[in-house]
Amino acid sequence: MQQPAAKRQSQLVKIGVIAKATGLSVQALRYYQQRGLISPKQQLSSGYRLYAQDIIERIQFIQRCKNIGFSLEEITQLLALQDDPNVKAAEIKQKVEAKLAVVEQKIMELSGLKTSLQQLSASCSGTGLIGECPIINQLWSNIP
Repeated sequence: MQQPAAKRQSQLVKIGVIAKATGLSVQALRYYQQRGLISPKQQLSSGYRLYAQDIIERIQFIQRCKNIGFSLEEITQLLALQDDPNVKAAEIKQKVEAKLAVVEQKIMELSGLKTSLQQLSASCSGTGLIGECPIINQLWSNIP
């Protein structure tokens, strides 16, 4: 039986529990803490840090952002914007559109790279010795 969100939120757990629930390593979670993405609710005299279980949702948000290409710095900015109730949705949309523009630029660059590699590959039959390889010869002759 799942506990109500308010009850889960009040329970504090060690970082290992959070790691297991999110699939991240303890080291990665500590790095997130260093970067200010997450923070413990309490630190015991023994040095153990205790986290609210609802931090799992925050980590899942971070992981989804990373999966679509946002850097940890950008995620920090998104989280900061989210914490401000006066932020307009347009600010978030602008960040997503900026990321989209970067991705589109990378796609264009990768497309050009693909064409160059296809041309190099097509120039070589794969037979003979390396000294006769058109790929090597073209790469040496195209030095700027």
